[in-house]
Amino acid sequence: MTVSLRQIEAFLAVAAQGTFTKAAELLHVAQPALSQLVRELELTLGVRLLDRTTRRVELTEAGREFQGAAIKIMEDLHVAIDNAGQLAERKRGRIVIAVPPLLAAVMLPPAIQELHNAYPGLKVVIMDARNDIIVDAVRSGQVDCGVGTFSTLEGNIERSALARDELMLFCPPTSRFSSSSSVDWVQLSGEPLITLTRDSGIRLLVDIGFETAQIEMKPAYEVTQITTALALVRAGLGVAVLPTYARAVSDAQILTRRLEPSISRDIVMIRPGGRSMSPALATFEMVLRRHARRLVPEK
Repeated sequence: MTVSLRQIEAFLAVAAQGTFTKAAELLHVAQPALSQLVRELELTLGVRLLDRTTRRVELTEAGREFQGAAIKIMEDLHVAIDNAGQLAERKRGRIVIAVPPLLAAVMLPPAIQELHNAYPGLKVVIMDARNDIIVDAVRSGQVDCGVGTFSTLEGNIERSALARDELMLFCPPTSRFSSSSSVDWVQLSGEPLITLTRDSGIRLLVDIGFETAQIEMKPAYEVTQITTALALVRAGLGVAVLPTYARAVSDAQILTRRLEPSISRDIVMIRPGGRSMSPALATFEMVLRRHARRLVPEK
């Protein structure tokens, strides 16, 4: 017994529309051809599925029973086709991602390597840029997604958290904090402080830490890049308050200590609002989440 999908589609269309004429219009086929498909289906099944009248077509008892099974068959087929299409999309394609320079350096290489091992046909294009440029690139559709720490006030973007990061103290081995497991913000009073410039989101959080502790902040050095701040710490010129993931480019000449009370923020992936996520990007998001969590401290 051989039943074709065209025969099933023809039968379901007639059953739903109630007439061969409307069903033929719906399927964009000639009415005689549609009638032939239904007759062939009935002959193959050995039962009458439709009672024809001058005005309408009615389902027989066998027709009603077959209709339920046929609908399930078509639904399962569509799901299978969608799944196959998504798998194909994950196997090949292009993802454009925008990430701040340091986060791009410490997180993206291993994440991309893992993605390429699983899906060699997927290509990842990187834009390393400042947060404000990343947000604009996401909104304009210049990139598929951005990763970093962004204000929750940013509109017209979708956000998904990858990991929870916190600020830590980076200090040289000669620091008075070398024997401490954690440092209170108040203890930073009078310390030569190395900070990022005021256009940095990290600097804003450091400002909050000092204000909450009610101590004055007088930076000894203000720099743009985290790597520059770390180099100054390594030289023994002061201490720096930086995100945890900066440990990935640190070394044994720099100690890290928890700050109390903790100030944390989310590392998130952002993408244009109102757009569905492609299967390729959804797969990459899972990979990014694993690698982002490896950069943050375990509680």
